[in-house]
Amino acid sequence: MQLASSSSVSRNLRQLSRWTLSCVLGGALACASFASSATATADTSAASTKHHRKASASAHAAPRARHATLVRRTVTTRTTVRFETPSQSVGYAAGLHTTEDPLLLRSGAALVLDQDTHEVLYSKNPEAVLPIASLSKLMTALVISEANQPLDEVLEITTDDIDTEKNTSSRLKPGTRLTRGVMLHLALMASENRAANALGRNYPGGLVAFVAAMNAKAKELGMLDTHYVEPTGLSSQNKSSARDLAVLVNAAHQVPLLREYSTTPSLDVELGRRQVQFHTTDRLVANKTWDIGLQKTGFINEAGQCLVMQAQMAGRKLIMVLLDSAGKYSRIADAERIRKWVTSNHSAPVPIARAATDAS
Repeated sequence: MQLASSSSVSRNLRQLSRWTLSCVLGGALACASFASSATATADTSAASTKHHRKASASAHAAPRARHATLVRRTVTTRTTVRFETPSQSVGYAAGLHTTEDPLLLRSGAALVLDQDTHEVLYSKNPEAVLPIASLSKLMTALVISEANQPLDEVLEITTDDIDTEKNTSSRLKPGTRLTRGVMLHLALMASENRAANALGRNYPGGLVAFVAAMNAKAKELGMLDTHYVEPTGLSSQNKSSARDLAVLVNAAHQVPLLREYSTTPSLDVELGRRQVQFHTTDRLVANKTWDIGLQKTGFINEAGQCLVMQAQMAGRKLIMVLLDSAGKYSRIADAERIRKWVTSNHSAPVPIARAATDAS
């Protein structure tokens, strides 16, 4: 998949991908390290997890000159550096939110492309390598779907599946026994962390072999900016780019089971003597005005609000990637902005946005 960008922006983004959360800007500002030990939420179902704690993290200095691009309605812009109040996300600290954006998205990185033709309709920092939170579970699900392990095999949640990094809560207590299929369903639909970890733990060779399989699949798909260290996305070391995630969405969309599980609004699960209802983490799934074929959400403080999806609009099958969005509902609002733009301007003349002048 070829993505167009200016040479200066590509160079800056390549530098960003090598930072691994530290950088120096002009010798005057030092970037502080993230307090990963602080607790943070890892995008789970609102009905099943409302007890998350907020994490604290220090910010990095911002680099210069980011751009957003509308292809077919070509817009390429650059901005000056604006030192704003820092956020906890890596993208904010790296300056991605200073990008001049004709759609005024709150996502630091975004990509919209035609699934059939691979035509890029909108591009904003597509090569920036960022933490991806629970978007990681889409690769977890893809690896499980290709492992051909029995979906009706019963797996058990153990203390090994408890999150000790972000201290997120779960209604799947140690001792809970569910089929592999139900755990896969909960991992995709409700972003259940313990279910995702149990899936990896019960893979042939255990978690180490499973993570190796995740990275091998990423390499096979050509996702060269992507790296996984665990199956849930709770670790900020699970990283990728909007460009790579578009490839993953396309691959996962080819699997009917993943399409079904990721777009289920809710699921009733027998937990002991109780029947518990889990809900999707993506409110757009229940919105009848959206035609979504596959989706996954994600959130930890380092990643911001994230959303990937395949959806039909304006008579086209589109892949949408939104990373490092600021604000609880900002990823949903960004998706709505993109849909409004696509459906109302898909045949409009090409708008031109003038590049801002860099600060001297």
